[in-house]
Amino acid sequence: MIQTNEDEHRPVVVPNAQSNLGKKKQVAEMFDGIAGRYDFLNHFLSLGIDKIWRNIAIREVAQHKPNYILDVATGTGDMAINASGKLPQAHIIGMDISTQMLEEGRKKIKKLGLEQTIVLQEGDSENLPFSTGQFDVVMCAYGVRNFENLTIGLQEMNRVLRAGGKVVILEFSQPKRFPVAQLYRFYFKHILPGIGKLVSRHSQAYTYLPASVAAFPEGEKFVAILSKCGFEKANARPLSFGITTLYTAFKKA
Repeated sequence: MIQTNEDEHRPVVVPNAQSNLGKKKQVAEMFDGIAGRYDFLNHFLSLGIDKIWRNIAIREVAQHKPNYILDVATGTGDMAINASGKLPQAHIIGMDISTQMLEEGRKKIKKLGLEQTIVLQEGDSENLPFSTGQFDVVMCAYGVRNFENLTIGLQEMNRVLRAGGKVVILEFSQPKRFPVAQLYRFYFKHILPGIGKLVSRHSQAYTYLPASVAAFPEGEKFVAILSKCGFEKANARPLSFGITTLYTAFKKA
């Protein structure tokens, strides 16, 4: 499940190390395969706490009073939908490489009558099809660890932000304190993969999840990467005992 990324000098976890496909293509196919059950598993496996995490992130987004928002790795559009509820005046574009996840998201958006507010489109996080400085805020929930090249993806997020624009990122992390750390590791290693495989009927998606979290440069390491990618005032805020972390930063004015 591990390849190498010579550009970033760190291990790269992929869904299937036996595949000849790159991480980007593997991740797209993986999410295409679980799209129909993704939302249920997301909420079930997190005991619904993921909704709280997203609400906290959207409050950070709202503080910037954005008119134009890009949601990178939007998946089925949960972050975009949440943002539209708090910021009804904002124009939101959600982008993802998984066509099936986007289809599920469009169904939700249509059901909620948000077609005039949110547009979902297929695209590559490492080559964003948008103009430099187009957005006030770029947000991403649980997507950056899936980038094939993390640095390029973050540089692209920086590029499409206006000067002084804000990036808001949610990503899983690993608790450090007893007993949460021990319970978390047991759940991630022994419980989550089994339930995920049973419900999603995908043999790799929910073993890839804990492996990719373990390999991700979390906390101050990720803050340092954000700074190297052109952001300033980068900050990491652990949530729920460090199960997830909220990162915020600004494009240099």
